[in-house]
Amino acid sequence: MTVRLRPRESQEELLKRFRKKVSKSKILSTLRQKRWFVSKSEERRKAKAKAIRKARRKQARRQSTRRGRRRR
Repeated sequence: MTVRLRPRESQEELLKRFRKKVSKSKILSTLRQKRWFVSKSEERRKAKAKAIRKARRKQARRQSTRRGRRRR
């Protein structure tokens, strides 16, 4: 991945652009995930647990907004 210095651009701006480019490409997150071997069944188990947590958070948000809208 390359980033070239633009005219009148400081080193800090260049570094900021590089970091943004790296984070958008998700290179580091992929590298961290592949640091250890994870079996297919474990990946599925983790994905299922993540989906359950996400659904619970979504349901909790819905209930909290419903309580606020009640008429008295």
